[in-house]
Amino acid sequence: MTPVEDPADPRLADYAGLTDVALRRRLEPAGGLFMAEGEKVIRRALDAGHPMRSMLLTPRWVETMSDLITRTEAPVHVVSPELAEAVTGYHVHRGALAAMGRLPLPEAGTLLSGARRVVVLEAVNDHTNIGAVFRSAAALGMDAVLLSPDCADPLYRRSVKVSMGAVFSLPYARLTGWPAGLATVADAGFRLLALTPDPAAADLAEAVADAGGGRLALMLGAEGDGLTERAMRASHERVRIPMAHGIDSLNVAAAAAVACYALGSTA
Repeated sequence: MTPVEDPADPRLADYAGLTDVALRRRLEPAGGLFMAEGEKVIRRALDAGHPMRSMLLTPRWVETMSDLITRTEAPVHVVSPELAEAVTGYHVHRGALAAMGRLPLPEAGTLLSGARRVVVLEAVNDHTNIGAVFRSAAALGMDAVLLSPDCADPLYRRSVKVSMGAVFSLPYARLTGWPAGLATVADAGFRLLALTPDPAAADLAEAVADAGGGRLALMLGAEGDGLTERAMRASHERVRIPMAHGIDSLNVAAAAAVACYALGSTA
């Protein structure tokens, strides 16, 4: 452990400007790292096999994290709460951050070979929604998540935090090409169900029942726009969650939770 008192100390470079999304998008994938925030998330990242590059702690968290400090050879920088805020750009109320190394993503076909229920996301670029979808998908029994090329990074700090570490327990991959990459899913024997608020679409529960326990892939689009017409044309069936009280749709994270429950209950 090393006390650090200068916010410009080069040893803290990984933690600088964490609120600058554009900056982190450039630096984190290129540097092969991501940020884990909070005790539970850091532990889950380590348990998933991600190597620790360094850890930044405020003094009150040193004892709580003592077993991790002895478990890894990575440097541990101990800083005041004020210095942590000056470096990161926000109040680090959980008092613990870790710069972690990324692992290679598996191929989509590899994930699909042993799966029965998967979630496919198109252009979901809000990090909070990505994290929430992963948390619901993991909790409700999905086997994997597949991302279109333009989806947000599940390992961005905000996504990891919202998912409560579910991004480490649920495998995911990026499809190459869109919507051509959906052919990989269909060729693996999955029925593609495109979720839409269109009242002409089939009832989700009925569509799942009609599948008779077959392999299902749930497709969801970005907040507001939903799935593109190109993606829906590549699906096998358009499905909807029945609505009441004049409500026409749900937030993508809420819709994912409802739909994952429907798929998981018949897996």
